[in-house]
Amino acid sequence: MQFPTPLLPATLIRRYKRFLADCQLEDGREITAHCANPGSMMGLATPGTKIWLEPNDDPKKKLKYGWRLVDHGDGHFTGVDTSVPNRALKTALEAGNIPELAAYGTVRPEVKYGEKSRIDFLLSEPGLPDCYVEVKSVTLSRQPGLAEFPDSVTARGTKHLGELAQMIQDGHRAVMLYLVQRTDCDRFALAADIDPTYAAAFDAAHAQGVERLVYGTHICPTAVTLGARIA
Repeated sequence: MQFPTPLLPATLIRRYKRFLADCQLEDGREITAHCANPGSMMGLATPGTKIWLEPNDDPKKKLKYGWRLVDHGDGHFTGVDTSVPNRALKTALEAGNIPELAAYGTVRPEVKYGEKSRIDFLLSEPGLPDCYVEVKSVTLSRQPGLAEFPDSVTARGTKHLGELAQMIQDGHRAVMLYLVQRTDCDRFALAADIDPTYAAAFDAAHAQGVERLVYGTHICPTAVTLGARIA
């Protein structure tokens, strides 16, 4: 997924009200950017952090910048926009670049299912059971090289696991796909100490047949693309 507008480097002043971030551009101007991430962003929102913003000239948007990346300063990046994984994965799925899911020729995003929910992707192919794919963006890392999910309690995520398990009971295939939006991690684990309910729900869903896929990403200030499988 290419960023449609060139990103601009900036310095984070503060993140607040979850979806707002005050930033300083390289020319000294202070602006407020939209932060498309409802999580805690643990370890990623320290004042003074180098970040990358995407400008826009959309008259319908109140904020003219969106926070897209954290720059770790060592050639590694973290993508903080939780809408990016679905866009990157849609391209990868349609191109058949995820071997475990490449047999499916039809990719439908945001299909209603469960209890007032939408599955991120519904895959279908004649002769195969429909495959329900739920995607989660992974940005937490508390140990070098280890990515973790979630970074805060997620009742919504727990609900999704229950709905995936129900799809298995209904005779379909279900996949929980974690996309690690960090280039400095090559391992993955559930953060059971942060949300034990979610971790237990995952174990229960997995025992019923829900599959787990974990993929990394290639990230730079021009694009976010699918990387290698991590687990």
